[in-house]
Amino acid sequence: MVSLFRFPKRRLKKLIKEGEYVEAIELGNSLESKFSDDPDFMFIMGGVYFILEDAKKALPYYEKAVQLDNNDVETLKLKTDVHLALQQKDKAIDCCKQIIKLEPKNYQAQDLLEELKNL
Repeated sequence: MVSLFRFPKRRLKKLIKEGEYVEAIELGNSLESKFSDDPDFMFIMGGVYFILEDAKKALPYYEKAVQLDNNDVETLKLKTDVHLALQQKDKAIDCCKQIIKLEPKNYQAQDLLEELKNL
């Protein structure tokens, strides 16, 4: 059997799945320098903080993930949610526009964009 410790991102995902968020954050913090250029790692860490309803801490991870891979619609969707949670309407609008640019038929982003413009 392959040790989970040889695959730290797998271990991180397992902790999150088990609801061990504090442990996941501790592990993530210890791995961050090793995975600083890994958009998947940044996505995972942003997710942990977002699950814990700490949008302020989630945002830098999603920003870094988008910076590393600006074609990832899933990350852009979550980044939009973080901006909404932080009441950053203009930044949420920018995210919606990016999503629509990547996926012109993304009706969820189109609807949200219209809703935000009308606020």
